[in-house]
Amino acid sequence: MSAAQIFWYPLQPRERRWARLGQRPAIAWLTGLSGAGKSTIADAVDRGLTEAGRSSMVLNGDNLRQGLNRDLGFTAENRVENIRRAAEAARLMADAGLVVIVSLISPFRAERATARAIAGDIPFLKVFIDTPLAVCEARDPKGLYDRARVGKIPNFTGISALYEVPEAPDLALKTKGVSVPESAVPLIAALLRLSAPRDAEQPP
Repeated sequence: MSAAQIFWYPLQPRERRWARLGQRPAIAWLTGLSGAGKSTIADAVDRGLTEAGRSSMVLNGDNLRQGLNRDLGFTAENRVENIRRAAEAARLMADAGLVVIVSLISPFRAERATARAIAGDIPFLKVFIDTPLAVCEARDPKGLYDRARVGKIPNFTGISALYEVPEAPDLALKTKGVSVPESAVPLIAALLRLSAPRDAEQPP
């Protein structure tokens, strides 16, 4: 089958699903170094949204690499494809009406911009988990930095591979000296606002 034989199949209006859920979708894209606190904050935000009555889902980078992206390595090209697939999955979940929290290092500005473009008209928050490299290394929950420093892990972001700090994040969360619940509060509040249903929306 060639590309010329592939067509977009029309589905029911996504607004019907959103109305049934009683919420609007949104995507929060958490970026930062390994050990910055992305996964922990994503989980806290997910739990906070659930407690507030929202339907949400976390796309965690490590989890994706055990399934959807298990065939990808850590070269620059593979990282780009890793981000593209995660963004496409997030968009599908958002079309279903979910608030999606994506937790990926996503080191390159261009690919973060691609993720926003894939989101289309779905509200998209680029969230920088602003944790200094020294703090990430001190935490080193997986022992990755120690191994990267002695060359046992090639292409490790922040050590032997570049991390491009977001120039204009929609939200920057500092984790140094701040508890996880405190760090998560601004993002929970932002996603609750974005996902609030519109008064005019009623399921048919």
